[in-house]
Amino acid sequence: MGNLKQALRSLDAFPRAEEHLLQKTKSGAIVSIVGLIIMATLFLHELTYYLSTYTVHQMAVDLKRGETLPIHINMTFPSLPCDVLSVDAIDMSGKHEVDLDTNIWKLRLNKDGQIVGTEYLSDLVEKEHAHGHGDNKDHHEESDHKIKLHTLDEGAETMVKNVKHALANGEGCRVYGVLDVQRVAGNFHISVHGLNIFVAQMIVPTEYKYISKEVLPTNQFSVTEYFSPISEFDRAWPAVYFLYDLSPITVTIREERRSFLHFITRLCAVLGGTFALTGMLDRWMYRLVEALTKPNSRSIIR
Repeated sequence: MGNLKQALRSLDAFPRAEEHLLQKTKSGAIVSIVGLIIMATLFLHELTYYLSTYTVHQMAVDLKRGETLPIHINMTFPSLPCDVLSVDAIDMSGKHEVDLDTNIWKLRLNKDGQIVGTEYLSDLVEKEHAHGHGDNKDHHEESDHKIKLHTLDEGAETMVKNVKHALANGEGCRVYGVLDVQRVAGNFHISVHGLNIFVAQMIVPTEYKYISKEVLPTNQFSVTEYFSPISEFDRAWPAVYFLYDLSPITVTIREERRSFLHFITRLCAVLGGTFALTGMLDRWMYRLVEALTKPNSRSIIR
């Protein structure tokens, strides 16, 4: 049993000397304090690094071709009346919509940029009235044909008068709303049947997956813009064209946190390295001080 205990003690990698054989110095205290400060700083840094998250980017083929892509619009035309503005959309699948009014609103603005009248109540009533007539048009198509032609002429005359009045008063228009388009290449434009600004966009479907398991579908895009100024002598009308194309590749950005084992490994490495370095500095400083103060004395090895 005694030999076993002796063999076990021989495996001790941290032997201790008697208290009276140890010598404490000022240089050792300074090195110890500096080492503790460094270790505390490194510990806080590693803890912050462990608690923080990082992102992983993955790419895959986009399989969401059947879904729609909502495009939010909010544009102001300070010198164009709402009556002459038209929102049109067309895509590669052949879908073509002219003068969209569903989920698209137009607000009249005065020359100072302020809204004229109630924000969109009149526009809403006008849309509902138009849709109501559209639902009943099959019942009166033949009997009301002449009346509709007469009404169309009156409507055109009224529109011309309204446009002239709006131009004389310096009215503008704010167009806003949401366009639900197919996930294929296409374009939409706000125009008076002319071209003034041309914007090409490359859209990359993107999905964010947070550490809380929340998923946020969105899109990344790059934009190329062309601008063509119009002088007062040009026979062109202003317009804004947005051409978009969707990438067949979708990007998934996933938020992750580092493992606890990774944290412990890094913590042991930095704290152990700091402890070993301070021990070496303490021995070197002790020998240097001994060499300067006692040049003739025997070097003491700690």
